[in-house]
Amino acid sequence: MRPLNATIPMSFVQNMLMGARRSLAPKSIDALVLTAGIAPALLEQRGARVTREQFVRLYQVIALTTGDEMLGLWSRPIRAGTLKYLGLSLLDAPSVLVALYRFTRFWNLLLDDYSLELARKDQIVTILLTPLEGTTTPTIFGHELMIKLSHGMASWLLGRELPLVGVGFGFARPANFSEYAHLFPGPVNFDQNHSSVTFSETLLRQRFHRTKAELIRFVKRAPDDWIFVTFDHGSAGRKVREFLSTKGATSPTLAAAAAALLMSDRSLSRKLALEGVTFQKIKEEIRRDHAIEHLVKTHQSIDQIAGFVGFDNTTAFHRAFRSWTGSTPGAYRR
Repeated sequence: MRPLNATIPMSFVQNMLMGARRSLAPKSIDALVLTAGIAPALLEQRGARVTREQFVRLYQVIALTTGDEMLGLWSRPIRAGTLKYLGLSLLDAPSVLVALYRFTRFWNLLLDDYSLELARKDQIVTILLTPLEGTTTPTIFGHELMIKLSHGMASWLLGRELPLVGVGFGFARPANFSEYAHLFPGPVNFDQNHSSVTFSETLLRQRFHRTKAELIRFVKRAPDDWIFVTFDHGSAGRKVREFLSTKGATSPTLAAAAAALLMSDRSLSRKLALEGVTFQKIKEEIRRDHAIEHLVKTHQSIDQIAGFVGFDNTTAFHRAFRSWTGSTPGAYRR
């Protein structure tokens, strides 16, 4: 069985729609959401989540409908084709560091309300998203996208995920801050003066080779390859999630997971605690994500799905699913 992709909370979807809501009527927004395979009623439902495929599809239909590759989240539209020409400007750079410098210069030709700055100090390279006016209010998903694109492009150039020294956001810590661990392979801090992403300079001085054909494929898949490039980083929680996601209804114990990861029960529990999670919490998230994927992508009965995710009876599954999402499985599927 393949490893399961984490589902995405509806709060990220709401933030993604902020730019489109400025120019489109509510009925048009609902049509976009439906095209992505998401029920509009779920938008206001606390606890609702979407699959990775639905999230990517919604991004693509918003970009296509608005003609803006950054979804209307900046003061000036980022026209179709921008990301391709951005990529082309990087291909002949002698290193990833030079490519990222070009990346910042490119965006500074387009952005009116922010500038991108590349700073180097003590073998650390930081890309800063700096407001051109002190009163600029951050557009949360716009900042998240720019940080993800910076990291995603650098990782794509080298053909592997780059670890991060850290990520900072110039907005308050959101209620769903724990979700950021699934998106960024490094420490994430909020309430910073600027949004930023920080790399080791040694990593960025590496050479790379990418072709125009590879770039076209990368752009066509956008934003899948650069938003979700970081789902495989090596925290203990991620390793446990990868192990559990392949097990379906077998529902392994903490001892089984620890043995698979070549450590003791106590050592695994301690590492998870340092990351702010527990084995049971990860286990429940896996069951939730499996249930949502099967409700959205298959025609299996709810009884079958309940058994697959490890419930002895459908009543218990209904009760758990409502606690996870605020909805019954049947209502969620409809």
